[in-house]
Amino acid sequence: MTNLHPEIAAVTDRVIERSRPGREAYLALMKRERDSGADRPKLGCANLAHAYAGTDEQRDLMKPANRMNIGIVTAYNDMLSAHATYYRYPEQMKVWAMEAGATAQVAGGVPAMCDGVTQGYQGMELSLFSRDTIALSTAIALSHRTFEGAALLGICDKIVPGLLMGALRFGHLPMVLIPGGPMATGISNKEKARVRELYAEGKASREELMEAEISAYHSKGTCTFYGTANSNQMMMEAMGLHIPAASFANPGTKLRQELTRAAVHRLAEIGWDGDDYRPIGECVDERAIVNAAIALLATGGSTNHLIHLPAIARSAGIVIDWEDFDRLSRSVPLLARVYPNGSADVNGFEDAGGPSFVIRELLRGGLMHGDILTIARDGMAAYARKPAIKGDALVWHDHPSDSGDDSIVRTIDAPFSPEGGFRILSGNLGRACIKVSAVERDRWTIEAPARVFDDQAAVQAAFKAGELDRDVVVVVRFQGPRANGMPELHKLTPPLGVLQNRGFRVALVTDGRMSGASGKVPAAIHLSPEGLGGGPIARLRDGDVVRLDAEAGTLEALVDPAEWAARPLAEAPPAPDGTGRELFAMLRQADEAERGASAMLAAAGL
Repeated sequence: MTNLHPEIAAVTDRVIERSRPGREAYLALMKRERDSGADRPKLGCANLAHAYAGTDEQRDLMKPANRMNIGIVTAYNDMLSAHATYYRYPEQMKVWAMEAGATAQVAGGVPAMCDGVTQGYQGMELSLFSRDTIALSTAIALSHRTFEGAALLGICDKIVPGLLMGALRFGHLPMVLIPGGPMATGISNKEKARVRELYAEGKASREELMEAEISAYHSKGTCTFYGTANSNQMMMEAMGLHIPAASFANPGTKLRQELTRAAVHRLAEIGWDGDDYRPIGECVDERAIVNAAIALLATGGSTNHLIHLPAIARSAGIVIDWEDFDRLSRSVPLLARVYPNGSADVNGFEDAGGPSFVIRELLRGGLMHGDILTIARDGMAAYARKPAIKGDALVWHDHPSDSGDDSIVRTIDAPFSPEGGFRILSGNLGRACIKVSAVERDRWTIEAPARVFDDQAAVQAAFKAGELDRDVVVVVRFQGPRANGMPELHKLTPPLGVLQNRGFRVALVTDGRMSGASGKVPAAIHLSPEGLGGGPIARLRDGDVVRLDAEAGTLEALVDPAEWAARPLAEAPPAPDGTGRELFAMLRQADEAERGASAMLAAAGL
């Protein structure tokens, strides 16, 4: 095996040392959970009768409590295309569990909202809050203590992080995450973006825009751009929590079905009564968290994971911060270009080699931990092979030495860039992150007068009025987790893209988020501390010159220091209400973005 790159080793050691007290406490808690009677023979007969009453076909198999009972936690709904594929999964999984000598029940459902539906509207302010809600719902589902393993059905943005955050508090159980796969390719993501920009300029009708959107989002399955949902899948592969290379097989195919079947069979093999016990709390260790970060960086994945991965890590007693991401990004090469970081979609990515090709290359170059505990018997090496159906059997085979398309995915010997896709920025405005993998190098540094807004609707109005037709740094503040739930501001991508296309030097600075689908406009996001409560972004005024420099890693308001320090803070808008937002006031007591922006974890002292 290739020796681990020294910087990867150094960052991992830094994470391990920083996490030591929390990780030791977590593992001790998981041992107590395992030893405290968290198995069915120790439950009362009335308790068990209630648990079995709804499952006539498996009741006799369950009564002896001598086989694994799998708890299925599902994020199914048919409003979210990626999760509509899960409709028949539980009944199929029950059959496959019995094939493996186990049983299965739906332990519970979790909410799964679609950011594509809520983007730009009030519901988007509940998006990040839904992650904590999903974590709590997962914990409720598994709290019945009638399961010896769990299968987590989730794909999209907040759903996978939320499932993991809740599941890791039951870390003594073996678990597997089961994806559903991407929809088939429709119109290209580049063409969709082109029509959106035309519509923003008033050069395309609503009917033309609707036709383009329907042609892009046209069937069951994950959206085909490489946003947060598909970045989730890449990370789960790198952590060894899927059946190997399961991410991007399309729904409704024989391969998709057999990968899910194999996941259920494998879960039945790794319980505590056998000789291959693999609890999720031991699988998700410091090295697995670092692997997830590396896979994200090597593929130019979603910036949302600079919030989600720290939150997942904290749920397992591990601390990873943005400095770790920044150091890793300078050592991990960019091996994939998938929209918005390239022209290909995830189906093209999979055809060219996909996650398993990237993992093979990272392992080959000593850029990923190959010795972590995974769901698969053969460790991370299994995640470097590609699945196929041969006859009626599921098999995995080695990749050829070269990429199937080196415009989409490359070897470590000829990467797209020697560095990964993210940089951390700091200065007198605070600390922010920027995704540079999709930004042209000559736009890594933007210096221009600021135009300051308190919400994205005001930005769109100013754009339509022609007020932004110049070099400009658009500042959108009071968008942090404590202010309004840290919504994505993806609706700003078309107008900002139009300004950039017109030749202006444009950037975005915000304490909010951008969609994982955002890309070509430089955006300093997740700015901490946020505007509400005293963050420096609240000092900015229209006309202040702001310099964003991704090369140097700086974000500065070029204002006299004495004047800057003396400036009063802008008044924040009132707390939001309507669309149920007032019900989530308690979740606005969140940590800063770098710690995961979770009120739940903050309140739990994790």
